[in-house]
Amino acid sequence: MRSTVRLRILITCGVLVAAGVGGWQLLPSDEARTDPIPVGTTDEVTSLDPAGAYDAGSWAMYSNVYQSLLTFKPGFTTPTPDAAESCKFVGDKLTTYQCVLRDDLTFPSGRKVTAEDVKFSFDRMLKIKADVGPAPLFPTLKDVRADGRTVTFNLGARDATFPLKLATGAGSIVDRDRYQADTLRQDNGVDGTGPYVLKEYKPGESALLEPNPKYRGALAGTGRPVRVKYFKQSEDLANAWKSGDVQVTHRQLPPSFVENLDTNGGTRLTEAESAEIRNIVFNTRSESPMGEPAVRQAIAAILDRPAITTGAYKGTVEPLYSLIPQGFVGHSTAFYDRYPAPDEKKAKKLLKDAGVETPVAFTFGYRQDATYKAETALIKKQLEETGLFEVKVVEADWQSFQKGYTSGAYDAYTVGWLPDFPDSDSFTAPLVGTGNTLDNGYSSKTVDKLIKETQQFDDRSRTTGDFKSIQEHVAEDVPLIPLWQKNDYVLATESVGGSQNLSDGTGIWRLWELSWL
Repeated sequence: MRSTVRLRILITCGVLVAAGVGGWQLLPSDEARTDPIPVGTTDEVTSLDPAGAYDAGSWAMYSNVYQSLLTFKPGFTTPTPDAAESCKFVGDKLTTYQCVLRDDLTFPSGRKVTAEDVKFSFDRMLKIKADVGPAPLFPTLKDVRADGRTVTFNLGARDATFPLKLATGAGSIVDRDRYQADTLRQDNGVDGTGPYVLKEYKPGESALLEPNPKYRGALAGTGRPVRVKYFKQSEDLANAWKSGDVQVTHRQLPPSFVENLDTNGGTRLTEAESAEIRNIVFNTRSESPMGEPAVRQAIAAILDRPAITTGAYKGTVEPLYSLIPQGFVGHSTAFYDRYPAPDEKKAKKLLKDAGVETPVAFTFGYRQDATYKAETALIKKQLEETGLFEVKVVEADWQSFQKGYTSGAYDAYTVGWLPDFPDSDSFTAPLVGTGNTLDNGYSSKTVDKLIKETQQFDDRSRTTGDFKSIQEHVAEDVPLIPLWQKNDYVLATESVGGSQNLSDGTGIWRLWELSWL
């Protein structure tokens, strides 16, 4: 488990430089500003309904407009009560988890939040089971019961990570009077109890958030009004920063922009160790060329990660050779151990021994973006130069891309991944467990058994061996290939404070930390 989140803060506007979270403050200006703080991002919101999305952009919004029973405080990896008054496992089997709901929560309608709303929220999420929804995060959840203010979660197997999962966007509580039990909400409304109220929403363009005066929970305050601006590509976000259209940026800036960033003009750059990774994912079903393990293994043998990280990403990311990134329990170098350097001869032998005719033609999908385009071009070049593969590249916008990979339209595709919660389990069960959120058809009884083993222990240090075994099996089966791990960059002008606390690797987007200076 990642026990700490270290930040390196570079401030070049004549103020104090600090080396830790919350280590400095600036005095506010004489005249307090009330206009919304403009924040830019390239993350997209797939759905405002928490039963319908399992992506970074949507969950970033959920952490501001909805509440979960638990949450994470900045810099901590153990969840703390938010909508709940208290939570705990009952008994020592780790199969029954109970929370007592706060007694002072109200929805925007004025109706009091009840335990029945919590039960409803989980029941509908599991019943709807949206293609790109969060249901895969709860494979052990059998049922949810409500009794007074007590909510009881009954699990089919031990799961020490269950409290961490409750603290994610998947645990968002909705008003049962405003959401259908079996279908996703189709309008752009939100009825939650988070620190912000969504006052205006233009899909793909912007979201206006205003502090929720009814909020009660773990936060001491609810921040300033914020306008989130969404940009299709990283270059668009960079241009918005240059023009002053946004005063805070978070995810994703072009590598060349970060590389050449001038921090001498009042810009504050926060660089945090991040758990964001990117993988090549394979459609392992029999109808795809990638259904043959030798084809996937041959690609793993050819891939040159350093050429990609220094070429397309200008050294702003680091090569990754494991399913679990650095900083997490069980991190290893399983792919490096099997494929230490690009080896065309090994790839040829793998294909020949499996009786695979070459060149192998396949489709490769990626989300539309200039950086991802450059990355894909390098991957295509590396594979085709061997004469073993013919790669048909398919570019798509985020919504189309999601529909494409969940429907099996691509034989291979690249996708980024941020952990749902600060634990190695967030890189195993959702990515390589049976019925995983990548929808790539991969299933391994051995991997599933090991995943269950890792969920047995509340002392997470005892899971190291099992996590390493999972990665060894993944490096052998190759349902995906880890590409890189990156640091997280947040830019802010000297007019905005609190940006150093905006993101800390727990998956929560703390817009309420921002303020005008």
